[in-house]
Order: sequence, then C-alpha cells, then structure tokens
Amino acid sequence: MALDLDHLDDGVMTFLRERHLATLTTLRPDGSPHVVAVGFSYDADARVARVITWATSQKSVNAGRMQDAGQRAAVCQVDGGRWLTLEGPVRLVTDPTGVQPGIDGYAERYRTPKEREDRAVVEIDVDRILGRG
Repeated sequence: MALDLDHLDDGVMTFLRERHLATLTTLRPDGSPHVVAVGFSYDADARVARVITWATSQKSVNAGRMQDAGQRAAVCQVDGGRWLTLEGPVRLVTDPTGVQPGIDGYAERYRTPKEREDRAVVEIDVDRILGRG
C-alpha cells in the first residue's frame, strides 16, 4: 500500500530509525536488477534515502549510469510483517560536502563508518513509499 509522504505516521518513522538492514536495487547495464544488502538512512524533511558506499562499488557505478539516464532505484527493509520500500530517482554523490549527510545518517542509525577517501553516497529522491511500518 502506498503511504502519504506528507503524513508518515509515528510507526513508519520509528521503523525508519530502528537498526535494520535493507536491500538496495539498482539496474545493471543489461537492465537486470542488482540487489545488495545495505544500511541506509532516511531524511524525511528532504525526502532522501542515502546509502553510503565507495566510488568504484557496483552500486555506485550503477547509480551514476542510472542518474544519467533518469532512472529509479529502491531500498527495502523487512522485519516480520513490517516492510517499507522507498523508491525514486537515483543519483551518485561523491563530493565530500554532499557525502557528509550520508555518513551522518548512517552513524546515527547504525554506527560510525570507517574513514574512506573514496566515499560515495547513493541517494534516492523518495517520491513513493510502499509498505506497512
């Protein structure tokens, strides 16, 4: 069921702050899905889901190519009967200032990530959330 992005209830917001792993789905060049386990953070005010990674990871490569083609990605977390899928246009962020919100969000939800000089963030401009939080 699609949720109203302007009125996400407390249960949904709590679920998005709890420590859960998720999957990120991007597309390979042949159009097949590339699905990997990730941690992510969600900025409800900006409506952006962020996945930290490194610049040469397959998810980064896919996101950069998909960004150029105006394609969409999705991140999905499941816990028993609760599940949420956040989807929207994807982009790859590599500049240190742009990457910092991804690092901060990950640290708040999971733990402080290791330092990397090639840190990148896959960002999804969330325009649809499906599920039951």
